[in-house]
Amino acid sequence: MKLFYAVIFLLSLASAAFAREESVLARVTSYWADEGASVKYASTGRRLRAGHCAVDPKRIPYGSKIVFPDRACTAVDTGPAVISRKAARLCARTASQLKAIVVDRFFETKREAMAWTSAHPEFMTLHVVPPGSHSEPTEL
Repeated sequence: MKLFYAVIFLLSLASAAFAREESVLARVTSYWADEGASVKYASTGRRLRAGHCAVDPKRIPYGSKIVFPDRACTAVDTGPAVISRKAARLCARTASQLKAIVVDRFFETKREAMAWTSAHPEFMTLHVVPPGSHSEPTEL
């Protein structure tokens, strides 16, 4: 009987270890390369490019595809404001917004970042496709 419970326990751990696709409410912010800087690097050491974003790696694994209304971005960076969910806590109006994760989307220029931010809502439901998932995100 103990063996049966041990097997069930291990199976439950194994299934939790594999990330699955999900939709999440997120407070979306943006950041960009510094003026005059030719290259900006992520906290993981990767060179940042348009189509990258910062996430809390405890909630969304690096390499995940985050599907926005206009394109899919790859999670390659993080930062203290993303992990602490500061942006969500400061402007939340509902309980669900207060609990929202923060995704910080990278843009090459401040102009692109500000244009995208002003054209989209602060909170949106995003689809997260973890690395190794069998389905591919659709880019619009």
